[in-house]
Amino acid sequence: MSVKLAAFQPDIAQNLGSMIRLGACFDVPLEVIEPCGFPFSVKTLRRSAMDYADIANITRYDSWEHFLAERNSGRIVLMTTEGATPLWDFRFRAGDTILMGRESAGVPETVRTRADAAVLIPMPGGGRSLNVAMAAGMAVAEALRQLRA
Repeated sequence: MSVKLAAFQPDIAQNLGSMIRLGACFDVPLEVIEPCGFPFSVKTLRRSAMDYADIANITRYDSWEHFLAERNSGRIVLMTTEGATPLWDFRFRAGDTILMGRESAGVPETVRTRADAAVLIPMPGGGRSLNVAMAAGMAVAEALRQLRA
């Protein structure tokens, strides 16, 4: 496994469904850090995840603390509009976990300070932010591009 994708307390089921599909298609494990802003169930996610939920490697954690306690190794790479390093300049390593924040609020300071890196996607067009699933796809694609054999 080269990288993992983690969703911190996702608010929107459709976005998490898209991240499940992303993980399944690229063979990237998805870690969901609860609580979610919706009932987490295959039925809730069926429209956006389609049948990819059946083949995705998904691990659920009931809290941030539980997520941290279960981690083995690797860096936590937070994708944030307040990041210090542009995605194109960041060097991913095998074992990194790409962490996506909540759609409504990002991540709290306690999570931000625990991250090993804060990475942003430059937006020269002037927008505030991208859809979280779209940003996750860009970050995963760039990590996999860098780490390909």
